[in-house]
Amino acid sequence: MFKSVGPRVCAFDLEWVPDPKSGRRVYHLPDSMPDQEVFQVMWEKGGATPEKPRPYLKTALCRVVSVAAVIREQTARGDITLRLTSLPKQPDQPMAEGDLIATFLAYVGRQKPQLIGFNSHTSDLPILLQRGIAAGITAADFCQRPDKPWAGTDYFARHSQAHIDLKDLLSGWGIGTPSLHELASVMGIPGKIGTDGSTVVDLWVEGNLRAIVAYNQYDALTTYLVWLRTALFAGFFTPAQYQVEEQRVRDLIHSRMAQGEEHLTRYLDQWNQGQRRSPDLNPDPESAATPDAMIEAA
Repeated sequence: MFKSVGPRVCAFDLEWVPDPKSGRRVYHLPDSMPDQEVFQVMWEKGGATPEKPRPYLKTALCRVVSVAAVIREQTARGDITLRLTSLPKQPDQPMAEGDLIATFLAYVGRQKPQLIGFNSHTSDLPILLQRGIAAGITAADFCQRPDKPWAGTDYFARHSQAHIDLKDLLSGWGIGTPSLHELASVMGIPGKIGTDGSTVVDLWVEGNLRAIVAYNQYDALTTYLVWLRTALFAGFFTPAQYQVEEQRVRDLIHSRMAQGEEHLTRYLDQWNQGQRRSPDLNPDPESAATPDAMIEAA
């Protein structure tokens, strides 16, 4: 289990799509080949089968198109704020990939939040590094490493508390490993809503970046809520504190809905429905058996 909850927590998620420019370079395809045909070649080279026509591609061959994060900040006085942020800021206007990655990593490098992800050690962090290097950006603050593990924030140490991958922590990598959708759903937390990773490219081709950003925000919210539940399990929040933390997320969603972000209504509705179906997920702590009672029962 993780050892601490940082004063600034950033639960993040990325969305990416096959990058036809990279596909043309890697597979020596003509510039005149349409993007859709390039995608097909990339999937075929990636091991496509009739059962799985769109296999997971190596992240170096993909373009990051969106990043979303739920950021929890606690002051020295104990005041807590929660916000939902995403790039691009204007969901109808794509950002150059290098600018998007540089902006996110500049925030992380300056503010040093405790990063929370799901499969982020294997996917999200590597694609940020690979595509950031390919784009020729500089992320010196993010890449800075302390001389000693306890002397500062280190996003590259495998077991550092600076970056917690919930998949590593909760799932392992065996045949029984759940997806974020499965893990969240059994908790009464929204999983995938309408879209999954394999269809993001279709939204990108259609020019529907707004739908990609919405989907990205859903996953960031879900990652944060799974982290909250994990922090409750680890004892960083009492049941009463956890209820307050969860209400902060609801208040955040209501606030953004009031600003016209109607897509969050769908997330809130699914969350409410999941909670109604899972009344046993928040038991009364007073009813829990004590350790002594368990020993006596045995």
